[in-house]
Amino acid sequence: MRILVMMVAVVGLLGLASCSTSKTYRGPAVTRVIVLKEERKLFLMHGNTAIKSYDVELGFAPEGDKSFEGDGRTPEGRYYIDRRNPNSLFHRSLGISYPNPQDRAIASSKGRSAGGDIFIHGGRRPIDPKGPDWTAGCIAVENREIETIYAMVRTGTPIDIYP
Repeated sequence: MRILVMMVAVVGLLGLASCSTSKTYRGPAVTRVIVLKEERKLFLMHGNTAIKSYDVELGFAPEGDKSFEGDGRTPEGRYYIDRRNPNSLFHRSLGISYPNPQDRAIASSKGRSAGGDIFIHGGRRPIDPKGPDWTAGCIAVENREIETIYAMVRTGTPIDIYP
C-alpha cells in the first residue's frame, strides 16, 4: 500500500511538472530590443522590422542616463539580456546587463555604486508607487505583455536604450 501511495504521488508530481503556464513562440527570432525612453516604447525587432511594440513605464526619474544606484533612472546605451526569471516579484523578468565597465567607472568617479538589477518586467504590485514611471530604473510592461516578451526574447539578445 505504501508503495502504491508513493507511485501515485510521483505520477502526480510528474504531471504537474509537464504543465506549463509559459507561452511559447515560434515566429521570427527577436534579434534586438529597442527602447525609446522619450516615447515610452519598447520594440522587439527582427533585423530592421519591428515584430511587436509595447508601451512602457520607466524609472521614477526618467530623464537622463542612470549614473548610480538609487537615482531612479533607467540606463541608456547598448546592453544585453543576460538572465531570465520566471518567478520574478514582477511576474516574469528579463535581466539587462547593466552595469557595464563604463557605468561602473562613471559611478565610481562620483564615489557611488552603479547598482544593478535592471530588468524588463511585468506590472506594478499593490505596494508599488502609483502614477507613471514608478520603477527604480527598470522597464515595466503589463503582466500579459511580459508573458509574450519573455517567450520571444532569448538570453544574449542586444537591447539598445535610447534617451
